[in-house]
Amino acid sequence: MKFLFLIIILFIGNQKCLLAQTDYFAVDSIREIKIYFSQSNWDHILDSLYVAGQEDRMLANVILDGSAYDSVGIRYKGFSSVSVTRVKNPFNIKLDYIRNQNHNGIEKIKLGNVIQDPSFVREVLSYEISRKYMPASKANYAKVFINDVYWGLYTNVESVNKSFLNKHFGSKENTFFKCNPDNLDLYGENANLGNSPGTDSTSYYPYYDIKSDFGWTDLYNLIDTLNNSPNNIEKILNVDRTLWMHAINYSLINFDSYVGYAQNYYLYQDDNGRFNPIIWDLNMSFASYRLADASIHFSGFNIQEAKEMDPLLHYNNVSVYPRPLMRNLFTNNRYRKMYIAHMRTIMQENFNNQSYKARAQYMQGLIDICVANDTNKFYSYNDFIDNLNVTVSDLVDYPGITDLMDARTIYLNTYPGFQGAPSISNINFSPQLISIGGNLTITAEVVDADTVILAYRYGENALFEKVMMLDDGTQNDGSAGDGVFGFQLSGIGNEVQYYIYAENDSAGMFSPERAAYEYYTIVSTIQPGNLVINEFMASNNSIVADESGDYDDWIELYNNSPYDISTFGMYLSDKDTFLNQWALPSVVIPAGGYLIIWADSDTLDGPFHANFKISSGGEQIVLSYADTTIIDSVHYPPQNTDVAMARFPNGTGAFIPRIPTFNANNDYTSIEEIDQEPQLNLYPNPAANQVYYELEYGQATCILELFDINGKLLLSHITNDNSTAGSFDISQYSQGLYFVRVTMQNNVTTKKLVIY
Repeated sequence: MKFLFLIIILFIGNQKCLLAQTDYFAVDSIREIKIYFSQSNWDHILDSLYVAGQEDRMLANVILDGSAYDSVGIRYKGFSSVSVTRVKNPFNIKLDYIRNQNHNGIEKIKLGNVIQDPSFVREVLSYEISRKYMPASKANYAKVFINDVYWGLYTNVESVNKSFLNKHFGSKENTFFKCNPDNLDLYGENANLGNSPGTDSTSYYPYYDIKSDFGWTDLYNLIDTLNNSPNNIEKILNVDRTLWMHAINYSLINFDSYVGYAQNYYLYQDDNGRFNPIIWDLNMSFASYRLADASIHFSGFNIQEAKEMDPLLHYNNVSVYPRPLMRNLFTNNRYRKMYIAHMRTIMQENFNNQSYKARAQYMQGLIDICVANDTNKFYSYNDFIDNLNVTVSDLVDYPGITDLMDARTIYLNTYPGFQGAPSISNINFSPQLISIGGNLTITAEVVDADTVILAYRYGENALFEKVMMLDDGTQNDGSAGDGVFGFQLSGIGNEVQYYIYAENDSAGMFSPERAAYEYYTIVSTIQPGNLVINEFMASNNSIVADESGDYDDWIELYNNSPYDISTFGMYLSDKDTFLNQWALPSVVIPAGGYLIIWADSDTLDGPFHANFKISSGGEQIVLSYADTTIIDSVHYPPQNTDVAMARFPNGTGAFIPRIPTFNANNDYTSIEEIDQEPQLNLYPNPAANQVYYELEYGQATCILELFDINGKLLLSHITNDNSTAGSFDISQYSQGLYFVRVTMQNNVTTKKLVIY
């Protein structure tokens, strides 16, 4: 039975309350962290490690909300927030420093000491706002005890690490940089993505901290394109995500960022080859940091100037220190309008309606007693209460958050582009019951626009394609010139994700307004046979390893159709009685494409790792929808190690034992079923240099061949003297599983061979 539904991806309050019960970073949960150092001079040791500029850690035992962990590695974190003269320093806690351990999937905990924020809400509130518009860390508060002495209230911020990347990008091994220079130059370019260091990627080493195993060439290509070919930047940079980061920084006056000294952000290259900026270190937002903006306020700015900071200074004025990630994007007229549209959304959703104030008051009420009891805090309790609304003066002036943002809201509401935007309404699609490979028309009523763009894709891991919507009567849009714009898509997938952007001479508008981070979704079911379980291995000992190097069992799905298929709403299970056992990540499998799922019961390894294992003793694998409609299934008998069960012919045939064709077509014709007839003996097996073979009988012509696991022919040896024994050299081949085939007339025998 077919179904169809329209989803608008939104943050829903009830869902957030449910998450708060289990989410370690839920804002309404104050965590308790107890640290136990065995050395009485632990603070001196940590001070010494920090002064030495090392990232070495000292061992401690830690209790997190009652759960104990030993051999944990601890060091200070940050730069300006650390001082050997301070009692309350920030901590970086690595749970898996010695032991393979985690706390509810969390391996690293980062605790901020809340310096330069008398209000205690800047960091947590800023991350909460940011998460509405782009991937950003979760953050809450933690009471920290050291050797059972209350050390103070800290901010508890989610690390931007491989777990974070897996959650937001569906991968973790691609090029990944933290954009912070080794030595911050107050009068330099730092991690600004400028090309002044030259054409040698090694010249950029001091300015960017690589977190992946590779990627310097990728980073230089981004820098080169941004500076020399900005018209091509969308191919390698998520421009919309970048505009959102700039919009957040300028709305919240968060200038300890790319804006000020070009630091405190990450770059991750997704599977489509595009870099995505990730915002980081928001503890000095709301104008707590005002030392520079790299433009006309390069030497600093005051609170009044912060209230009226021009969000397009790097277009309307000069860049004293180059900021190509802003200036080169802002030269594009459409990008400027999109950027201002994003700022307008941030201000309307958080500041025009005063919701930010309500959230800040809630946070302060939550932590009030903890702050009052924190004898190591940097400001008084009265400062904590006052700084939400009024300026608190210490070494510098920390503006009252409401005083700053209420004035900034008034200023921005009169800024060019905040007013006069087109309106988008009455979005519709037809037919209401879509089917894979069919047509889909999307229409919208748009007022006061000269350009209307439809951005669409067929699943979350795909890129949005952009087309012009027309009001000419040719796109099932009604009459020409009636204000209804439309576009007809053909050959659609089973899921269509889309948003609409409209602009006129002065302003732009998105629908939904949080696009492209949020979008509209239309989903339909697929027909039997469109997507199949194509191959699996229930006893993988040496065939292929996952990204962590583990030889785990795997399941291969295959798109049998000529159209893209999204896995949205689908489940995999090894139990007939529990079909909704594991939800597949929502990704696109292209026509004729494959998707590998690791059945290893290790979901922490990434989104493509199921929460169950498949048994070598025989069981079932079921692919279904949430309503238990079965898409495909297989019941299989006991399995042999390193032998796959695969559909033959590929995608349509019955399951038979086969040489594995991991993530590839099963229709090889050169290798037959494994161990079909016991006519061939190999020894030694496993072998390293030389392999001997014995045949039960000889013939005038005998062909002996060696194949790798993908069916590629590596060696062919012909005997034509009726011999029944011989040998061949394997010393040049790498370790792994291979297959030896002997052909005598119409009789074919294949044996496994392990080379070590």
